[in-house]
Formats: sequence, C-alpha cells, structure tokens
Amino acid sequence: MKTTKTIFQDGNHKWVAIVRDPEKQNYLIDTNEYLVTHGSQGILLDPGGAEIFPAVFSALASEFDPGALTAVFASHQDPDICSSLALWLEFNPKMRCYVSWLWGSFIPHFGGTQQTFVNLPDEGADIPLEGLTLKAVPAHYLHSSGNFHLYDSVAKVLFSGDVGAALLPPGEDGLFVTNFDAHIRHAEGFHKRWMGSNEAKRRWCERVAQMEIDMLCPQHGAIYQGADVQRFISWFDELQVGVCGG
Repeated sequence: MKTTKTIFQDGNHKWVAIVRDPEKQNYLIDTNEYLVTHGSQGILLDPGGAEIFPAVFSALASEFDPGALTAVFASHQDPDICSSLALWLEFNPKMRCYVSWLWGSFIPHFGGTQQTFVNLPDEGADIPLEGLTLKAVPAHYLHSSGNFHLYDSVAKVLFSGDVGAALLPPGEDGLFVTNFDAHIRHAEGFHKRWMGSNEAKRRWCERVAQMEIDMLCPQHGAIYQGADVQRFISWFDELQVGVCGG
C-alpha cells in the first residue's frame, strides 16, 4: 500500500506526494507519483506502471475523487512512468494525457485514443487546471529525447522526473533529503548512466537556476527542499554524464 503526504496547501490549491509501497515486489523500481489539485480538478504526474496501479489508485482515492482527475502528465515514455494509462482511462475515458509530441504515437500503445493525447511542443507549454497554470519545462535528453518537467509557480515546486532521482537502500528511504552529501552518493551512478547529454544537462541547469524553486521532486527517491535544491543543480551542472563503467 502506498502512502500519501500533503506537501503544500494554500486555499483550494494543493499537491500530494504518493510514495513508498512496502508491499511492492523487489523486482520493481520504486516510484513517486504526485497529485496536483486546484479547485475541483486534479492532474496526476507520472502515474506509474500497470503493476502498481491498485496501490496508486487506492492512495489517490484517499485524498481526491479519481473521477475528478482532468489529466495525467507523462514526463516521458518509460513503462514505470505511464504503462498504467489504460487502467486510468478505463475509469475516466475523458482524461487527457500531456506528453512530448515525440511520444504521441508511442504511448498510445499503453492505451487511449487520438483524443486522449495533448502533444507538447519542444519548447514547452502551459497546462491549465481550473484557473491555475502549470508549465511544462523542457528537459530533453534527461534522460529521454522527448522529456518534460512540470513547474507549479504557486507552490514553487519543480516535478523533475528522473532528474534528481536516487535509488535508495533500505533504511535511507525518507521522503525528504536530510543529508545531501550522504544522499547524493545514491544519485551519482544513476545520473552518469541515464542522463545522455552534457550539453542538454547544462542548458537545463541554466534554465532552472533562474526559477523560484522551493522543492525539487524526482520520480525516484527523496525530495530536495530549500538550499538543497540549488546544491543539487550545482552538483548536476558539474557532473559528467552519459558514461558507464564498460
């Protein structure tokens, strides 16, 4: 069973982290899902794989009416990102899926129709949510060739997909980063191997360093907050990526 935690709430706007499933099979990578709601509408970010759909659905339903979900946002095409799409659409066929145009003919293999998908241009786009505007921020080649992050300027949070991800060992799986130096060791190998372009990485770091970000929320591992956000950006900017030990 996944757990939920409301991280931000201001009037009718809030976002919720859906994390940590102790009953998850060990052969599945652990993932974070995030729910952003504004008024009566909600959007689910990187809704996860088909195998964990029951756990995510149950956790989300404890916070918000799943029937009121307006959309899902898929940062890229990986199965741990959105292979549960068909199951969400069975429950709510009118739901939309925001995704890079590059994957607009690939992700439908998970489910949906042409009307399901809102293809995002490379430069990004605004995503409306009942009066709130979320921004799809380009993050191409980090690690997918068509990749976006989602920025909430009200909550000052960047949902960063695989950027910032860390594969945490048992006993070090808290919701927030509390010791940056210890935590980042679990992120280094992942970023070196999975992030494919130093040029794209540098452009992303330059872009997000200019944004107001109180929390950086990856799809795997713990959330960076406060000064650790800029510490991560600086660390990532200096890291050489696209390398492996072979």
